[in-house]
Amino acid sequence: MSKKILITGAAGFIGSHVARLFVIKYPDYKIYNLDKLTYAGNLENLKDIENSPNYQFIKGDIVDASFINNLFETERFDAVIHLAAESHVDRSITNPLEFVYTNVIGTVNLLNAAKNIWKDDFSNKRFYHVSTDEVYGALGAEGLFTEDTSYDPHSPYSASKASSDHFVRAYHDTYGLPIVISNCSNNYGPNHFPEKLIPLCIYNIKNNKPLPVYGDGKYTRDWLYVIDHAIAIDLVFHSGKNGDTYNIGGFNEWQNIDLVKTLCKLMDIKLGREIGTSEKLITFVKDRPGHDLRYAIDATKINKELGFYPSVTFEQGLEKTVDWYLSNDEWLSNVTSGNYQKYYQEQYN
Repeated sequence: MSKKILITGAAGFIGSHVARLFVIKYPDYKIYNLDKLTYAGNLENLKDIENSPNYQFIKGDIVDASFINNLFETERFDAVIHLAAESHVDRSITNPLEFVYTNVIGTVNLLNAAKNIWKDDFSNKRFYHVSTDEVYGALGAEGLFTEDTSYDPHSPYSASKASSDHFVRAYHDTYGLPIVISNCSNNYGPNHFPEKLIPLCIYNIKNNKPLPVYGDGKYTRDWLYVIDHAIAIDLVFHSGKNGDTYNIGGFNEWQNIDLVKTLCKLMDIKLGREIGTSEKLITFVKDRPGHDLRYAIDATKINKELGFYPSVTFEQGLEKTVDWYLSNDEWLSNVTSGNYQKYYQEQYN
């Protein structure tokens, strides 16, 4: 194998799409999937590639420094694509320390292991840290986040991701570790754990359950189809400049309420219901603390330097997403019932 690449969190939503892309596109790379298999880590996401000769799953926790050091010592990875993270804002409000351990301590453990194994020979090595646009805080009605926007995190989740970004840059500046960072807008698409807005709404509409919308629903987000994000990660990994940051977005802003109404109409069509039926399920709920009003990414840099553009419009991507969920009932019921967690025991005894 020409490269041995460790992808952390590759059983998760975004990570599974990245792992699949790399396993299929680069048969001469050995792809290692390191995942703790928390509630959002689902090996069923990778059933189609689990027997590929250039793919290997490793169950482990990035917070365990001894385990990580031994793993790097044994496997001698050439590169890391680091996606493993606690990522749900609501959960971070309930349990911020868990986010500190995974997102900060876990990242530093990986940085130390990479630095110690690669030592003074960083040629053909890369540590790619995948982050979020939430580190920049909130925007008003105008403006976009650029790579030079000052950090201003407002939730324990975004604060933990901002901290990990700073550590990655510090290891580049202090030790010369070859790094790249990307900060992406909201993702949507297949295999998304149904606690996030779009898969939650799809599941609830299908089952005639209320559609919870925070506050007045006018919170604005920039949305990117997850497969396009995986393509962007491929570009940044192979062609991004050492030490640089790339913002990944779709120039695709939607207010939450407009997104939910669009999804309701699409679901009514797909389920053969009268248009307007699902919209009656919308229920406005108490706002969450520190809720950022608007995120929007300026993706000019990755567009111009690496030639990345989204392959689908939001409407096209949303329809693809709905079709996937409606044709993958078993996956969705396994996730919502918790049965997906049995897959590891069944496959790996």
